Amino acid sequence: MLEVPRRRRLSGGDVAAAQGLSIHDLPFTEIWAVDFEFGADPGENPEPVCLVAWELRSDRKLRLWRDEFGSLPPYPTGPDVLFVAYYASAEIGCHLALSWPVPERVLDLFPEFRNHTNGLKTVSGAGLLGALAHFGLDGIGAVEKDEMRDLILRRGPWTDAERQAILDYCESDVEALTRLLPAMLLHIDLPRALLRGRYMAASARMERNGVPVDVDILELLRRHWPDIQDQLIAEVDRDYGVYEGRTFKTSFCQLA
Repeated sequence: MLEVPRRRRLSGGDVAAAQGLSIHDLPFTEIWAVDFEFGADPGENPEPVCLVAWELRSDRKLRLWRDEFGSLPPYPTGPDVLFVAYYASAEIGCHLALSWPVPERVLDLFPEFRNHTNGLKTVSGAGLLGALAHFGLDGIGAVEKDEMRDLILRRGPWTDAERQAILDYCESDVEALTRLLPAMLLHIDLPRALLRGRYMAASARMERNGVPVDVDILELLRRHWPDIQDQLIAEVDRDYGVYEGRTFKTSFCQLA
């Protein structure tokens, strides 16, 4: 009996290849896929733990632990170099934490994936694993990913084996980027994608600087917030009608 082979699902990369598209068509001398692992307390800036970066044309690969970081990034960041990441504000936030220059040309596959799937249901969310699944690509298991995140967020100290595992995990995300980028090429409008990348760089700066806050006034508000709430409720009850236990203005005209 003749066995008919099962039809393989075509990924975006297969389609791009069929259309003759590849990373070599991108107008940059170097293309770096980059991922950091870092720890951060709630509301605080990142503390980079490690970095993995691949140059996609030469296949040059870098794996750096935090004690190996220098005063400059190990890859160029000028206008002729493309910096590829997934949710790039995190990686750029690590650049800022290390006082490294921000890459001038950023291609963030997260907003590109969100743009491509806008209004559509995704297979498994909008994270890196979800984007891979959408294009029929394999990724690290979600349970394993959570375990590695917990290990990183423990903030050390780590054994040599744990350091190796964290670097391998970081590298797995970079390897995923190298497969996801070709799959998404057909769906990327590069000029507008680079504008979105510039926004992610600006977002990283905003996250690092934080929202300007008068700390003394904020602490005063926190200390007296229950009393302020009680006073506001009393004023609302005085000025608004009460209906079924809830306060409402008696006339929409009065709201103006």
